[in-house]
Amino acid sequence: MQIRLSDHFSYKKLIRFTLPSVIMMIFTSVYGVVDGVFVSNFVGKIPFAAINLIMPFCMLFGAIGFMVGTGGSALVSKILGEGDRARANRIFSLLVYFSIALGTLFSVMGVVFIEPISILLGAEGEMLSGCVMYGRILFCSLMPFVLQNVFQSFLVVAEKPKLGLAVTVAAGVTNIILDALFIVVFKWGLVGAAAATATSQTVGGIIPLVYFFVTKKNQLKLGRTRFDGKALLHTCANGSSEMMTNISISLVNMLYNFQLMRMIGEDGIAAYGVIMYVNFIFISAFLGYSIGCAPIISFHYGAENTDELKNLRKKSIIIIVLTSVLMTLLGMALAAPLSSVFVGYDAELNALTQRAFILYSFSFLLVGFNIFTSAFFTALNNGFISALVSFLRLFLFEVVAVLCLPLILGTDGVWLSVVAAEGVALILSISCMVALHKKYRY
Repeated sequence: MQIRLSDHFSYKKLIRFTLPSVIMMIFTSVYGVVDGVFVSNFVGKIPFAAINLIMPFCMLFGAIGFMVGTGGSALVSKILGEGDRARANRIFSLLVYFSIALGTLFSVMGVVFIEPISILLGAEGEMLSGCVMYGRILFCSLMPFVLQNVFQSFLVVAEKPKLGLAVTVAAGVTNIILDALFIVVFKWGLVGAAAATATSQTVGGIIPLVYFFVTKKNQLKLGRTRFDGKALLHTCANGSSEMMTNISISLVNMLYNFQLMRMIGEDGIAAYGVIMYVNFIFISAFLGYSIGCAPIISFHYGAENTDELKNLRKKSIIIIVLTSVLMTLLGMALAAPLSSVFVGYDAELNALTQRAFILYSFSFLLVGFNIFTSAFFTALNNGFISALVSFLRLFLFEVVAVLCLPLILGTDGVWLSVVAAEGVALILSISCMVALHKKYRY
């Protein structure tokens, strides 16, 4: 039986509805990890460090998709809750076409400016050529990558979360197979890794695009539209928190790389790269849950069903807390085997990575509630509070921590910076939840 946005959600129904989004996000992170494993083990330590140096810059532009997807899905879900399906489809179509235009523009800009950006980030010699080569290929697939991020949210609004999961699995399997073929069999090195990733992103973006054009029975479909500046501005403002989240992550990752290059060198960047690959697997569970439940929250907010809002908020917090404890324990237990998978060939780098990951794992106890808080206020169409939490958490708090803690704790201060930032952000998140509960009656 299909679950509708308008349903009352028990724990079982809430988990069933959000689970495809959780698996989708985890699978997305897993095939990114596989990319890193192949490069690290079959291409080398320096090419692996090159990917991790340039990847944050490439991911900056994918944030457009998260902005349009989360901000737009909240608006469209709210309009569906109000009963105006025709307007919801017009706005949905406008947002998709807008994403295609922006993705194409930034794709061209990325290809042109990737070399000076790589130099600015500190790349030189073999690492510079690797950054430029990998980055240019990835920017060629930026437009479908933006669409992939947009459709992750809108497939949930269309009540098709399982289709979103299937598309992500198809993209992931494509990446894994092509990684093995291009890197191991054809010996294409970084070119093979980039080509595999670009192809998988194209699969992930184009399949949903075709689906929404040809579908006839869905409550969401692509068709004619007209310019609606107010809706576009509202989407960008409301989704700015998710865009800020991804931009902040990329910028802060660049700062981490700068600090580690200065303090340790290429080994530090390689170790941090391993942590980032595995970190995304862990936090993707929280991201997936937030993506999955946000349209439900928006729908009931639009329908003014405050009882269901209270129900969703309460159950979500309990699910997040239990998952956070599990993630922290798993992070500590898996630090050694996961580090060995990536850099087991280098004993010194392996030991550095294991210690770093154990320290970093304490952040999993805190990050889930902060992610959910930002997504919760986006779903309530309060982009300001959502953006405030995201910006302070992922930029200001973490920048201050990564600049100051190493002065006191040395290298350990780098790994513990995220723990300190998430701890301060948790206080902010709880304060926002408490302060605004009367306004939204959740």
